[in-house]
Amino acid sequence: RVPTPGSDTPNSGQSERTTPHTYPDSSALACNVLAGGDISAAVRAAVAAPTTQGHTVSGGGDDLSPTPRALGTMGLAREWYNLNTVGLPQKVINTIQSARASSTRSLYDCKWRVFEEWCLQKGHLFSMSCRVILSFLQDLIDKHRAFSTIKVYLAAIAACHVGFEGKTASQHPLVCRFMKGARRLLPVSRSLVPLWDLAVVLDGLTRPPFEPLEEADMKHLSLKTVLLLALASAKRVSDIHALSVHPSCTQFAPGQTRVLLKPNPAFVPKVVGSCTPIDIVAFPPPLCSSEEQRPHLLCPVCALRIYMDRSKEFCCNDQLFISGANPQKGKPVTRQRLSHWIVEAIALAYTSQGLQAPTGLRAHSTRGLATSWALFKGVSIQDICAAASWSSPLTFVRFYRLDVSAPSVARAV
Repeated sequence: RVPTPGSDTPNSGQSERTTPHTYPDSSALACNVLAGGDISAAVRAAVAAPTTQGHTVSGGGDDLSPTPRALGTMGLAREWYNLNTVGLPQKVINTIQSARASSTRSLYDCKWRVFEEWCLQKGHLFSMSCRVILSFLQDLIDKHRAFSTIKVYLAAIAACHVGFEGKTASQHPLVCRFMKGARRLLPVSRSLVPLWDLAVVLDGLTRPPFEPLEEADMKHLSLKTVLLLALASAKRVSDIHALSVHPSCTQFAPGQTRVLLKPNPAFVPKVVGSCTPIDIVAFPPPLCSSEEQRPHLLCPVCALRIYMDRSKEFCCNDQLFISGANPQKGKPVTRQRLSHWIVEAIALAYTSQGLQAPTGLRAHSTRGLATSWALFKGVSIQDICAAASWSSPLTFVRFYRLDVSAPSVARAV
């Protein structure tokens, strides 16, 4: 399967031997992402520099099927019926309903059904006034739901509800004031302490079963490669999942000194405009002492080259990360499986050293750790946001910044 080069993938026709372009925003993070344990030399890793228009996708509904689902228990119109009542052609309705990702539509459908069941229990069979909506949201507050959860429920209701006087349910003045009050009553709090120690994890990646990398089995080679790539790029799992081995998408510079990675042109990113290539610089060759050689064991470019050479023997498509185990051998892994690989790599790095792996590990945590380390090392907030596809520093500060000044973390930088 050969991806067709698109307009958003510049120079997609270059071959693997073509020297990739350098993306300036990545250079600042290039020397500040990876380092591990008591490794004295700083581990160098280039991070991509995508520009982004960070925004939350809005609009659309919860059902893409041209055949409408059965009407809800209360006889309340969902978006398909709203649009169909207006007299819009079916193809137009399908396009409008494509405004949200399928995962978002599924999530909203689930939340809407919870709302329907609540209304049935409360006896609101044929009415969905503003009072009913606010009562439901208040019930969520009384159950100590997070503010972000309440926002999702309201967004789902607004997507399915017919609205009030030409406006969505979320735009009603009372609903707006209610949500402002809820935000004050439910302040967003999160731990600034990293859930896992990057120094420990990277030290584990330099030991068996991950090393020697040339002798590692396909499973451990895959785990190490995807984790190093996630840390070096600070990208979302979905962006890493979209990477392709096609020569127009994966370009190694002469001498394997760096690699330029582009997503499959057919990939639709979560954030429009975040498909700028990932530019990763290779580490210098290993030197004499064992301490000088250890950082080279964490080189993402080296791990990626070995992984591609091994996987091409049974690869059935152009996707970068594929399954290496039967019966799915050679087939693309899902985003969920890729997330599991990252979590498994972190946990295995702990257990292989006789340490207990932390609970609650998440693949998404690599973005916060990588970018927080970069900030700790003096990389500008603008370069960090560009690399991680954040349109505003506020996103990083509110949701991703971690306190990496603790002694155990400071050793790793």
